[in-house]
Amino acid sequence: MSLDYTCKRERMRPAVDISDAESVVMEVLWERHPRTAEEVVAALAGRQDWQEATIKTLLNRLLGKGALRAERDGRRYLYSPLLEREAWLSRQSESLLARLFDGRVAPLVAHFSRQRKLSAQDIAELKQLIEGLDDGQ
Repeated sequence: MSLDYTCKRERMRPAVDISDAESVVMEVLWERHPRTAEEVVAALAGRQDWQEATIKTLLNRLLGKGALRAERDGRRYLYSPLLEREAWLSRQSESLLARLFDGRVAPLVAHFSRQRKLSAQDIAELKQLIEGLDDGQ
């Protein structure tokens, strides 16, 4: 028997706000799921210097926010993301643009090009993106 321990009210919310630390845990689950808490701890061992209790606290927070679901599997739980990475990434990108660049992409690109040198590959990719946008309009 599978029990779903996500909060239905949270699951229906259109946007889930997660912290930077929570996003690290989500990345592990976006890479592969379902995973047990122990598997998440093991996956983060080389990336973060966190205690097991910290990771389990983050899993519980994400569960409470409706970003994850936990299904009982014997004496353990299997965690899977409910929040899609693309949806989260889109929201983060829009938030960054709105907060720092008045919602505009060109000033963002200009800022990065001034702060650090763009490689030839970066420039080629940007040109290809712009050409693709011109073709699509």
